Amino acid sequence: MEVQETRVQTDRIFTIPNILSMARLVGVPVFLWLILWPEFGGPKADGWALLVLAFSGVSDYLDGKLARRWNQISNLGRLLDPAADRLYVLSTLVGLTWRDILPLWITVLLLAREAMMAVMLLILTRHRYGPPQVNFIGKAATFNLMYAFPLLLLSDGSGWLATLAAVFGWAFTGWGTTLYWWAGILYVVQVRRLVRADTTAD
Repeated sequence: MEVQETRVQTDRIFTIPNILSMARLVGVPVFLWLILWPEFGGPKADGWALLVLAFSGVSDYLDGKLARRWNQISNLGRLLDPAADRLYVLSTLVGLTWRDILPLWITVLLLAREAMMAVMLLILTRHRYGPPQVNFIGKAATFNLMYAFPLLLLSDGSGWLATLAAVFGWAFTGWGTTLYWWAGILYVVQVRRLVRADTTAD
């Protein structure tokens, strides 16, 4: 019981994990601007965009690991971490689809999952529950997509490197999309159980 309280008791804002999550959020519009710059007459800045994505992937790993190791899991962190994940996925989908690197049907498939999650959050809020904790499958899905998107961006070129990036990029896209929906379905099941228990209690 003592360990459980330690993991949820902090309401501190300026912890290192939270600062990492905030930095990831700041990186979202920067990444979107870099990836869309050529579409508005600017130079191609895919290398810088890849660096921002790489930072996002590393910080995504670190913020959760450090929060658990240093007992700095916070209510704010539980909001910031999945918010940063979803905004990066959304901004990357917009950028890659706009540049015709990612087909529209995959974008629609991933956005439909996000719409489903938004409905689940509304239901939880109505029953006075907070957002569900990110599960392992959801994290695995995000990691796969975070690998997929830079590789697909790198594939927008010529030569053996672009070809190799396309092969691995599409593999990670397939795995990530499948896991993303699997995690979403598990969240739906979790929400259904909470709502049913809440209704039974009443």
